[in-house]
Amino acid sequence: MGGSSSKEDLGPLEVVGHVDLEKFSGMWYECGKYPNPFQAKDGEYGTATYALNDDGTMHAIYVEFVRGRKKTANAKLWAPDKEESTSKLRISFLWPFSMNYWIIQLGDDYEYAVIGEPKRNLVWILTRTAEIPEETLSSILTKLKEQGYPPEKVKMTKQIPPRKEVTSTA
Repeated sequence: MGGSSSKEDLGPLEVVGHVDLEKFSGMWYECGKYPNPFQAKDGEYGTATYALNDDGTMHAIYVEFVRGRKKTANAKLWAPDKEESTSKLRISFLWPFSMNYWIIQLGDDYEYAVIGEPKRNLVWILTRTAEIPEETLSSILTKLKEQGYPPEKVKMTKQIPPRKEVTSTA
């Protein structure tokens, strides 16, 4: 038999340790993702803004532009077992349907986060700034490969709109 392996052979997907959901709150830029059925193939300038609710759940607003038109989606996130892990979240865009939304990488200062799920079919790379440093991206992609995610499937999200030329009239 050949030496190929399947996703089932990879074992459980490891998540980061404790996540401070208040510190995780705020706006994130989507820098990259696996193409998925939930988002437009040609979406640009994607952001996710998370807010911690009084009951410990989170509200999220996702924004992306598709062919110049703004698209938004609202979601609810929660940790099914806060005692076990605040990095193994569930997300629902339409109740009662939900899916895993696990934080599998997180910068020390919450400057980047990588979201995945145990089957390794979905991944999002989020950053606090619109541009991701090359060394940070390289490190994330290397770690994704170690986690069983083919990094070549990541599609980078266009984040910075083209700047208009400013001409002086003086």
